[in-house]
Amino acid sequence: MLVECGGLIVSGEGARATCHVPGFFANTLAAAKRFGISHDVLDAPAIRRRFPQFAVGEGDVGYYEPSAGYVRPEACIAAQLALARQHGARLALGETVLEIGESPEGAFVRTDRALHRAGRVVVCAGPWLPELLGPVWARRFRVCRQALHWYEPSNAADFAPGRFPVFIWELAGHAQPIYGFPVVPGGAGVKIATEQLEEATTPQAMQRDVSAYEAPELFATKIAAAFPGLTGRSLASVSCLYTMTADSHFVIEPHPAFGRFLVVSACSGHGFKHSAAIGESLVARLEA
Repeated sequence: MLVECGGLIVSGEGARATCHVPGFFANTLAAAKRFGISHDVLDAPAIRRRFPQFAVGEGDVGYYEPSAGYVRPEACIAAQLALARQHGARLALGETVLEIGESPEGAFVRTDRALHRAGRVVVCAGPWLPELLGPVWARRFRVCRQALHWYEPSNAADFAPGRFPVFIWELAGHAQPIYGFPVVPGGAGVKIATEQLEEATTPQAMQRDVSAYEAPELFATKIAAAFPGLTGRSLASVSCLYTMTADSHFVIEPHPAFGRFLVVSACSGHGFKHSAAIGESLVARLEA
C-alpha cells in the first residue's frame, strides 16, 4: 500500500508558487525537526548531484525525506473496507445519496436504494458536500476541476522509484506548483500535475474528459524547462475534483442544522494520506 521512494520538496527565495498554504517549505522543515523525521536540506548543486532529473535553478533549495513516498489508493481503500467488515461494519456500496436529515427516530440517509438510520452520521461527501449541506454552509467550499498527466521519459529507468522521488516544486515565477510521481510498476510515464483553483464547478457540470491541448500546454509552460529528461509526449490524462476551503485546511465540524451529523471533508486536494489518522480521531471524538 505504501512505496517509500523518498520525497523532495523544492522551493527558494523570491516570488514562488504556493503549495496549499504560505510557508509550506518552512513548515515542513520545522515539523521534521520537531518530530525527529529524518531529512536532508539540499542546495541547488546537491539536488543536481543526487537527482539530476531536476533542472533546478541557482536559488532553489530542497527538502528531502527518505522515508516519504506514495500510497496506492485503491489498495488502501480495499484494505480499509476489509477491516471494516472484520469489525462488524455493514457496507452499502454503489448507492447514490439523495438526502440526509433527522427525524424523531434519529438520523437518516436516504439513497436511491434504501433508507439508512443511525444514532450518528459522519458525512464525507467530498465534492458532493455543497448540495448535501444547503446553500448557506455550502459557500464555504469551492469545487475545482484538476487535470493529471503522465509524460513519457526518454529513459524510464531514470524516473523509476529509487532513482526519482515523489516531489512538490514551488516554481519561481508561477502562481501554482507542480507535483509528481515516479514511473510506477505497470504505470504509464511520469505523473505530473499542477493545481487549478480559479474556476469552480460541480460534479455534474465538470468537464470529465481532458482536452487535447491541456497536457501540451502544461508541459510547455511549467514542465519542459524543469525536466529535460521528459519527451513531452502525454501517455495518459485524467481529471479529478478538489473540494477547497479558503485556507486549504480540513473541515471537521458538526452539521450546522443536524446535531447528529458530523461533516468531515473538504481536504483541499491533500487529504487521502491523512485519512487513517483522521478516522482514528473521529472515533475518539464520537466515543467521547
